[in-house]
Order: sequence, then structure tokens, then C-alpha cells
Amino acid sequence: MHGRQVLGIVLSAFIEKNLIRKTCGKELKVASMHEQLLKMMEFGGVVIALQSGFGTLEELFQIVSWAQLNIH
Repeated sequence: MHGRQVLGIVLSAFIEKNLIRKTCGKELKVASMHEQLLKMMEFGGVVIALQSGFGTLEELFQIVSWAQLNIH
């Protein structure tokens, strides 16, 4: 991976309900979707959205909006 790492930023509610399988790399547990998005922006140079639900679309649109506004 040429010095790159994978960080899975996972909602604690998903872990508690066994909705998440083991991630490759490190795993960071967060309490809310808002905190998850902030952590993605803090740690990530690149964001990859895989098919999922409406929450994923919400995060993707927020990231695009932030980029358009030069927030991130």
C-alpha cells in the first residue's frame, strides 16, 4: 500500500447491533453521523463512498458541498 493506511470510521450504534463486519486496517468508533463526517474530513485525504443507504448519500453531498465552498 506504499505507506498508506485504511481507517474505518464506524458508528457505535452499527457495532452494537452487529451491522458492521471487521474492517481492513484500523477502526475508529464514533457516536454520531456528524462526528463520523468530521473525522473523515480530519483524517482523510480521499473519501470513497461505497453503495449503502441514504446516510451515505447525505455524507457524500455534504462533502461535495464543503469542497465547493472551500471548507475542506
